[in-house]
Amino acid sequence: MPFLRFKGMDKDKVKVMSPVIIEQFARIADVAEEKVKIELLVVEQITNSPSSVEILMFEREQEKHDAIAAMMNGILEEHDIRQAHIFFVILSPTLYYKEGVPLKRGQVELVR
Repeated sequence: MPFLRFKGMDKDKVKVMSPVIIEQFARIADVAEEKVKIELLVVEQITNSPSSVEILMFEREQEKHDAIAAMMNGILEEHDIRQAHIFFVILSPTLYYKEGVPLKRGQVELVR
């Protein structure tokens, strides 16, 4: 966790970009690099839709979200991927479960 999901992009380009994305994302979001998950979504478009990066993560300060989006856009443009949409899906630790147990219950963090 977090998950970075790429849609409408070439698999080889995503693989090439992944190491620098993971390194920079981890630094900005203050998470361990091994926690950052990269996925390529293969979808069948019914109507015209843009390339996109969907970022599923726990909420951070607005400045961190802004920095992540700017970093991501810069890397995409360096690889000739332009006008991609970048958006966040904010997850709640009380609604994120590992082995059926939420990461947090109210304000109390579960420790295993």
